[in-house]
Amino acid sequence: MITVLRETHHAPASVQERLARAGGRNRFGEPNFRVVWGWSRLGWIGGRWTDHDADGNTLRERIELRLEPKYLPFDRWHIERWCPPEMYGTPREWYQRTLEIEDGRNVAALGPYPSRGEYELAFTLQGPRGEFVQLTPTVVEHCARLIEFARGTPRRNARAALYEREARAERDYDAWAFDLLDDAVPALHGAPFVTVPALL
Repeated sequence: MITVLRETHHAPASVQERLARAGGRNRFGEPNFRVVWGWSRLGWIGGRWTDHDADGNTLRERIELRLEPKYLPFDRWHIERWCPPEMYGTPREWYQRTLEIEDGRNVAALGPYPSRGEYELAFTLQGPRGEFVQLTPTVVEHCARLIEFARGTPRRNARAALYEREARAERDYDAWAFDLLDDAVPALHGAPFVTVPALL
């Protein structure tokens, strides 16, 4: 009997090269952006693990670090962006934030400190309803153009646009809430009123 544990794929070298040209390289000479398959991308997770047999019976419990798939859905292509190590703080801060205690044992819940930085999810390639999208030259070209566009936009412009979008959303919500409350209250809050004809 053959059991398939994970379906793994690797993006073609031409795809990775195109994204590397679009996104540039980091201080270690590695690309700032890359494509990974969901089942192929593993990350450290530490804690208590319970292993089961094929019938669901508990085989054993262990407290340890394991490499597990990092992104959902597993059967999609994901674009990752490199993040520098200083984004995660110092090694001391990393271990203070990620340390868990299981049965009196210290476990680094997210694995060792990422001293060379780490790749994090930028976006998942899928259709508007979450359907699978094949990794094609056209899709990669579109992703590369988006990356190039984002790199060319000064951060202050992006931040200003974000603040404006949030302010607009808040104004829209306030207007909606006032309209809703206004419709729920009778005219003049139920106070009697008299109409006076205009004098000629």
